[in-house]
Amino acid sequence: MKGKYHIVVQNNKLRYELNIRRNITIIRGDSATGKSKLIHLLDQASALGESSGVEVYSERPCRTLGGNDWNLILPNIHEQIIFLDEEHKFVKTQEFAAAVKASDNYFVIVTREDLPNLPYSVDEIYGIHTSGKYHDLKRTYNELYHIYSTEVLWL
Repeated sequence: MKGKYHIVVQNNKLRYELNIRRNITIIRGDSATGKSKLIHLLDQASALGESSGVEVYSERPCRTLGGNDWNLILPNIHEQIIFLDEEHKFVKTQEFAAAVKASDNYFVIVTREDLPNLPYSVDEIYGIHTSGKYHDLKRTYNELYHIYSTEVLWL
């Protein structure tokens, strides 16, 4: 899968908007910044469909991957955007890294830790920026921002 994909995941309280350009995108952030909530919303949309109240806009199907049978499921998923949460220990394994390299999917991995087995670019590491009040009943808009910059400053 090649190209740039714009993704919006939202319900009546939260909105996440991101662009991915490479096969591996990392989302980092401190506790309670909304990283796992993004995964939870995608899980709800997948399990309950329209009745979940979650809307997912993307040119490619978006889904989550987890559990002990990930290695049986992943080979059967093609040209999709797969979101993974840091709670799944397999994300740190060499077996998972090999499966990612052989896959035609894009991967968005939510983690606070480094993943040395995976070949991701520093340009594709993001944090979640929240405007508005978090955990409030008002709509919260979450956007991703670059944590690292590849811009070189000459002194």
